[in-house]
Amino acid sequence: MQSLFAWLLLLATAVAASDYHEQLTLRPLPLSSLLASFDFRSNTSFSDYESQNFRLFPRSLAQILQHAGTRELHLRFTLGRWDAENWGARPWDGTKEGGTGVEMWALVDAGSDEEADQKWLTLTNTLSGLFCASLNFIDETRTIRPVKSFQPEGHHTEAALAHSRLLHGVLPHEVVCTENLTPFLKMLPCKGKAGIASLLDGHKLFDASFQSMAIDVRPICAEGQECVLEIEETIDMVLDINRSKRPKGNPIPRPVKADELVCDQSKPYHSEDTCFPVDHLASPDWQLDQVFGRPMKGTCPLADATVPSVCIQVPDKRHVFTSEGSVQHKGADGQSRCYTMDENNDFTLFLARPDNPGEGLEVVEPETPLLYAERSLTGYGQEKGGVQAILTNPGNEDVEFVYLESLPWFMRIYLHTLATHISPNTTTAVDFSTPSSDIIKEIYYRPALDRVRGTQLELLLKIPAKHTVFLTYDVEKTILRYTEYPPDANRGFDVAASVITTLSPRVMNLRTTSLLLYLPTPDFSMPYNVIIFTSTAIALAFGGLYNIIVRRFVGADEGEQSPLKAKLAKLKEMIAAKLGKKSAAPEEKTAVEAL
Repeated sequence: MQSLFAWLLLLATAVAASDYHEQLTLRPLPLSSLLASFDFRSNTSFSDYESQNFRLFPRSLAQILQHAGTRELHLRFTLGRWDAENWGARPWDGTKEGGTGVEMWALVDAGSDEEADQKWLTLTNTLSGLFCASLNFIDETRTIRPVKSFQPEGHHTEAALAHSRLLHGVLPHEVVCTENLTPFLKMLPCKGKAGIASLLDGHKLFDASFQSMAIDVRPICAEGQECVLEIEETIDMVLDINRSKRPKGNPIPRPVKADELVCDQSKPYHSEDTCFPVDHLASPDWQLDQVFGRPMKGTCPLADATVPSVCIQVPDKRHVFTSEGSVQHKGADGQSRCYTMDENNDFTLFLARPDNPGEGLEVVEPETPLLYAERSLTGYGQEKGGVQAILTNPGNEDVEFVYLESLPWFMRIYLHTLATHISPNTTTAVDFSTPSSDIIKEIYYRPALDRVRGTQLELLLKIPAKHTVFLTYDVEKTILRYTEYPPDANRGFDVAASVITTLSPRVMNLRTTSLLLYLPTPDFSMPYNVIIFTSTAIALAFGGLYNIIVRRFVGADEGEQSPLKAKLAKLKEMIAAKLGKKSAAPEEKTAVEAL
């Protein structure tokens, strides 16, 4: 009987393992940085999903999706800025990245816009409690319905798409913290106690230069197989190796000793007493448990054993040492290697310093992105301003993409001022007096309504190879009611990042940085002074008038004597009587002596 139970347990584990896998990919970047990409993927059949028979799919999230009628969900928690000029193209082609703060879009089952809004409200409020985030503040003023961007990623029938609505919302001011990481780990099968998730520490994750947490739920229908509902959780972080290697007990950076300095000997001034250190340029050595603060606790027993748990992308000439019991599998490209390990033993990895620092072949050459994008505010004053986006195509092919702006209602666009200026990627100045009209192919514009909805602007653009486009438009800043300002009104208002979705030569996503918009802000001490002055004047006027109307004036001898006055008068008589007896006693004694 015991052997039969053990066999059934082994069979159940094997079946479950085929539905879940996890993998950590490490890629050293230039300037002593390290990209760590965690990928967790599991699925469940629709029959189990509808009957609420959850094995690896998180029940807490599944019940929310069922209650809100959600067919597809995408959620992003992002902090920091991806340095595309030094780090190259974004991981996952930017599909797992969101704008600064919290970004969310979903495909809900609804036959009308009103029904979709109600289900969207239910979804945001319930997810707000699940992930300890302020998703409940994504109201109608922060919600848009994309037309060209954010197309459904899962497999849906035409009938299902016809009876669905795609909604998108963003909170650029949301601060991502450990409270959002904890629910993320609880949805994993091993709860962060084993496998690559055991490396996730909030102190390391939120100390990164860039970090993004993503959750994607979508239906997948492979040919010849049953359709499943897949959930994919990813975490991408860029760590500063030198900062991450500092011990917890002594986090203050210390100067490197003279005998440990690595000098650039190609400098003409190099000598025994003159050194130009190259530690910040070369790829340093590092160890997995140093960078993450802890070793990896074996492997998750529910994960697919055929998928290597850890992969690292470094040239073959770099020396990599791992814990005993791990098996290395080198990639055919000569730029990567993966490791399978014992599920019961801790795992660590050590990447040695290059043999000849500064001579190349230290890190895998970063891939050049299709586009470079940056955005900033223009103009001056508190009433009007503008926005400028600089889009650069560094490649040899034309790039067609969709540019999406989701602006708050108090930032009104003057659409007639929308203009593009194009120039080659040279150092020559751009002639803004001659705008280019053949860059923008299509425009979708949904104007804002005060306190009802924001502005939605989608542009279909095409940039020639080796060219830069300057996209500009003017805006007007609205004066808010004083009750609509936040407590830190003088800080400004966060404006969500622009979303760029390339269509050709391949599909990828990228976000610009968010903006900080300054609005006309009243002096909040003046309303306080007015309130105090008005309250004092009303109190004095009302108090005096009330006394005149209510108080009755009578003579002192006409009014009825109150019990308190009677007691005081009686007490006064008793005191006077006692004082009279004391004054009479000496007179009697003197009379007796005289006799």
